[in-house]
Amino acid sequence: MKDVQRGDSLIEVMIALTLMAVTALGLIATQSALARGERAALLHERAAMIADSVAEGIRSDADRAAIVSQWQGRAASMLPAGDVAISDRADGVRIATVSWRAQDRSEPCPEPQAKPLTSCIAVAFAR
Repeated sequence: MKDVQRGDSLIEVMIALTLMAVTALGLIATQSALARGERAALLHERAAMIADSVAEGIRSDADRAAIVSQWQGRAASMLPAGDVAISDRADGVRIATVSWRAQDRSEPCPEPQAKPLTSCIAVAFAR
């Protein structure tokens, strides 16, 4: 009778270890997803700051090429494959687009001047 009890205890321990392993893997997956989300939010925040700065610089200064060049360098250092582009619409509105290489499966950038497989932030402004 004692042999049967030992087998039951071993099965209980194996079930408990399996449950702990599955729980630990779930926690690790959750933390990994949170870290990816935090990184994506950080990249969006940086891109929004750059796009806003480009728009403000172009609105207040006449040398558009110098401002875009300056912020392209900063975007490249702050974002993965970061890039800045300015487009002019016929109605006098300009669009500052900051794009970067998409690390996750986020939606691609809908702006026509952005590179393929990139995420982007676009800010429309008038001079």
